Parts: sequence; C-alpha cells; structure tokens
Amino acid sequence: MSLKNRKSLIIYFSRADENYAVGYVDKGNTEVVAEYIQELTNADMIKIEPAIPYSKDYATCLEESKERQNSHNALIVNKIGDISSYEVIYIGAPVYWSYMPEEMVTALKGIDFNNKIIRVFTTHEGSGLGSILNQIKEICLNVNILDALAIQGSLVKKSKNKVEEWV
Repeated sequence: MSLKNRKSLIIYFSRADENYAVGYVDKGNTEVVAEYIQELTNADMIKIEPAIPYSKDYATCLEESKERQNSHNALIVNKIGDISSYEVIYIGAPVYWSYMPEEMVTALKGIDFNNKIIRVFTTHEGSGLGSILNQIKEICLNVNILDALAIQGSLVKKSKNKVEEWV
C-alpha cells in the first residue's frame, strides 16, 4: 500500500550545531530525513522549536536534554494546529537518552491521532528507535503506529534510498 499520495504531515524536532559522530552541521540529521520524506510525499512540515535553544556544544546539549526530560519542562515556540485533514502523520526526532527530546513530548501531548496512519522516524548513533515508540504510545491519544525507521546519524546523507523504500 503506497502512502505517497495521501495528504501527509511531518512533525519533527532537529538540532544543528555539534552532533555526535558528524561534528558541526548547519542542519540537523532529523531535518535532513524530514526533507527526504517531504520530497517523496509532498507532505507539509512542522519543525518543533525549543523556546530555550540547546547549547551548540554536544556534551552540554546532552546534559540540557537530560535535565528537560527529568523535569518534563520543555517549552516550545510553536504548537501543532489542527491535523484533522491529514491521513498520514510522520513523527521524527533524534534519540536523546533513549527518548525523543522533551520538546516533542510537549508538542504531541493532547493531540488526537484517531484514524491517522502514524509513521515514526529517528536519527541516532547506535540506539535505534530507543524507547520512542513506547513513549509516543504513552503520550499520544489514539495513536496507531504503522511502522518505524531508524537511521544512524552519521549515515543520514547516504540514506535517501532507505527512506524512499520505507515511504
């Protein structure tokens, strides 16, 4: 069943600056994958932006992400609006400490995904999907995840074919 021609939305979080195993990047790995998906599906996109940006330094960013996860406090710049007109929702995030960044939790909480096809994608450097699928099932209303894709961050720029096969 091809989902390419269905009305789709990509909701994602991505961070540029210093990334593990790839050094400093102008565009985060998850954003690169989101753009591949958009190119293949003509989906609309919503990038979740933190109200308090993460440090450019990777090690500091990790500590900040752990603090935000522990406190469940991560304000965002933008909220997700009405998704009722979409059939397919792609949810993308890097894996921080086995979970998606707390900003994605803030963004997704309270949204009703009833009758939506949910496809999750992550970027990581060894943790795959981590616990993100379970995390999404816990915070999202009526979510039914079709399948998921995990791409190693250092291989993102070589993964367009893998994304196309998944889409």
